[in-house]
Amino acid sequence: MPKPKSVETYHEGGQWKNKVTGNTKASNTAATKKDAVSKGKAQAKDLGAEHVIKNKDGKISQKNSYGNDPNPPKDKK
Repeated sequence: MPKPKSVETYHEGGQWKNKVTGNTKASNTAATKKDAVSKGKAQAKDLGAEHVIKNKDGKISQKNSYGNDPNPPKDKK
């Protein structure tokens, strides 16, 4: 079964970038993290994928799923 795609927002070379897993190059770039997150969110929604947002240091700051969530929340009953 193929691994589901995800969109990663990260900082590299003085720019914020978005890249889809499996691609060798960034899909788009932005001057600010806010703009990159906005573009990455739209891209993840279009793909029905997970959006992974990283800080400048490369650590994951947030994850959002827009489709098949690999770890859905458990209902509290």
